[in-house]
Amino acid sequence: MPRRPTVSVTMAPYEDYNRTSAMSEDKSHIYRIYFHSHGQIYEVYAHSIYQSDLYGFVEIEDYIFGEKSQMVIDPTEDKLRTEFESVQRSFIPMHAIIRIDEVEKEGTAKITDSSGANVTPFPMPLPDKKS
Repeated sequence: MPRRPTVSVTMAPYEDYNRTSAMSEDKSHIYRIYFHSHGQIYEVYAHSIYQSDLYGFVEIEDYIFGEKSQMVIDPTEDKLRTEFESVQRSFIPMHAIIRIDEVEKEGTAKITDSSGANVTPFPMPLPDKKS
């Protein structure tokens, strides 16, 4: 029985091959991203957003929050800053994304309740009833 030849495959590091699909690499672009999470609508700002290698996800990196030195601190923005403080990269399901805008300057990141919004999330399958 003949032997099959051995094939070795090397992969480039993650950062090398995934960045080709990035919307922005530099800090001059600012994106406002709205997405659903836990019954609320998140509005965040970031410098980098792109389609993930994980099928069906969008990756968000390099979040932007207002200066901590401001006299008046918005509690909602402070909550978001704390939530995303140690996050290097977020993977958001595509069906949770409401809208992505490229803006000239960042605004205030916030969380709003989605019950009063006129945005309907993408339909999700209902779990089977077990009787």
